Amino acid sequence: MTSISRPAPEALAIMADLPEEHITSIKEEYDVQCWGCGLHLLLPSNSPLFKCGWCGALTNQNARKRDTKYIWLSRLRDRIFVFILLIFMLFVICGGVWAVHPVIFATSYLTGIFHSVITFILSVATVYTFSSAAFKCAGTPPFIVWGSYPAVGKGGLENYTFCNLCSKPKSPRTHHCRTCGKCILDMDHHCPFIGNCVGADNHPHFIALLISVIIGTTYVSVMAVYVCFQIWPSGTFESISSFNVYSTEFAIRYARVLLMGLLRSVVFLEARGLVLVYLLISSVSLGIGLFILLWQQLCYIYEGKTYLSDLSSQGSDDVGEKDCQNILRFFGWPYSFSRYMPLWSISRFLPSFRKKRHAR
Repeated sequence: MTSISRPAPEALAIMADLPEEHITSIKEEYDVQCWGCGLHLLLPSNSPLFKCGWCGALTNQNARKRDTKYIWLSRLRDRIFVFILLIFMLFVICGGVWAVHPVIFATSYLTGIFHSVITFILSVATVYTFSSAAFKCAGTPPFIVWGSYPAVGKGGLENYTFCNLCSKPKSPRTHHCRTCGKCILDMDHHCPFIGNCVGADNHPHFIALLISVIIGTTYVSVMAVYVCFQIWPSGTFESISSFNVYSTEFAIRYARVLLMGLLRSVVFLEARGLVLVYLLISSVSLGIGLFILLWQQLCYIYEGKTYLSDLSSQGSDDVGEKDCQNILRFFGWPYSFSRYMPLWSISRFLPSFRKKRHAR
């Protein structure tokens, strides 16, 4: 089917009365086909990007299919990295338990059992959320009919583009990941630490992983400081009594003496203490970095965006609706906060109060 537009006879008479500088002649018309509905369109110029007036699909004639021969190498690299991270997580869990349990159980048996249960819960939660985010499909775009005019209705593919790598339609909320080699619905980013994309299906698991790791690293840091304080060998410190206590020089001198004393005592530290020092440094640094990432992710969710959608909307007037309900809907909570406010509970038990509210 071909869509051809020709001027009416009245328009020809009007065009004859116009000056020549106001008349533009079209030298060539290009016949192109819309991938969405299959209709043939006549364009006044060979435009590389055009939109179908029937289905609304966008066609980019300059799009080229990239080479996907070495995608399996990137997938193998991601899986190896995930395996290394799993080993590191097991090392942190087992090493921390090995280094801490003598001191904890020496305090009291109930204290040791309590911290063992907390360690077990945090370990299971971290490993489960990590596995869910890493091995679950990030987000499969929904199936939609395309390619045939009778089947595709008007506006049925509004602002859809065609992915030459996957050979199927791509919605405005879908992005193609070159590392995974497939289109991901509501793609936020490709995370090398989980070896997977963060999309519509595993994004909640990714946020739960960040929360679980932040809680776990905080717990490890507190326990490492406590146990190090118990098992750290006594060191020798220089005398600093000759300095003024309220001077800046005293503070610098005190910090230097304290640091040198601790470093000298490290030589007499046992293997458990060295493991705890490593766990303390790695937990603090990892917790700070993941807290910043979690805050950024929650800000995007609050605005109803993803990282990629925020990049694509920069410079445009399209501003998402900022609402806490976006965070609730993100985690699958369909109800509003107002459902649980006292005003609603009062109106639920007092019909007259409900009638007054509707009357207003």
